[in-house]
Amino acid sequence: MTKIAPSILSADFSCLLKDIKKVEDGGADLLHIDVMDGHFVPNITIGPPVISCLKGKTNLPFDVHLMIENPERYIDEFAKAGADIITVHEEATVHLHRVLGYIKDKGMKAGVALNPSTPISSLEYVINDIYMVLIMSVNSGFGGQKFIPAMMEKIMDLKKMIRQKNADVLIEVDGGINEDNASDIAKAGADILVAGSAIYQSHCPAETIRKLKNNNI
Repeated sequence: MTKIAPSILSADFSCLLKDIKKVEDGGADLLHIDVMDGHFVPNITIGPPVISCLKGKTNLPFDVHLMIENPERYIDEFAKAGADIITVHEEATVHLHRVLGYIKDKGMKAGVALNPSTPISSLEYVINDIYMVLIMSVNSGFGGQKFIPAMMEKIMDLKKMIRQKNADVLIEVDGGINEDNASDIAKAGADILVAGSAIYQSHCPAETIRKLKNNNI
């Protein structure tokens, strides 16, 4: 069954904990937390202090997506704040293998994110060292964008690579996922679907999560 990671980027920050509890009670599997620095992507969001405040107030694992330059500078802070998974962008660091090792040394699971134009070949020599690959199906930075159709083939190609390398790696997909395309994305090979607007702007987040998770659309 496909796992669902609601993105708090689309939540109401004036009642953030309430919105988190809403998706937790609705059957979410992880909480996707986007961290943006205004340099790697044209937006600024939250940092370790907010994550630290949320830790212990929900049972959902914290799936922290660092959309920041030189993420290695902040691994310690996010580890202390309570991140369970840290995903860094291949495009944002020079020494990817070193960063992934450091994340794991800190007791967290390590993921690699790829922007839409970044080929999966960049993962060839680290695929067996990671927990998850995050395929960005929109250009990073803002919620509410439309899914880029070419990413469907990218997901399928990544699935083939994982099988060929005999790697135990999950595929997470983030960007423009909704009730209309979730089933096809899951069939292409996605294990985890990140959804923000589709969940938080729906009439019933719990029902939307159920549909996305079961691909019963």
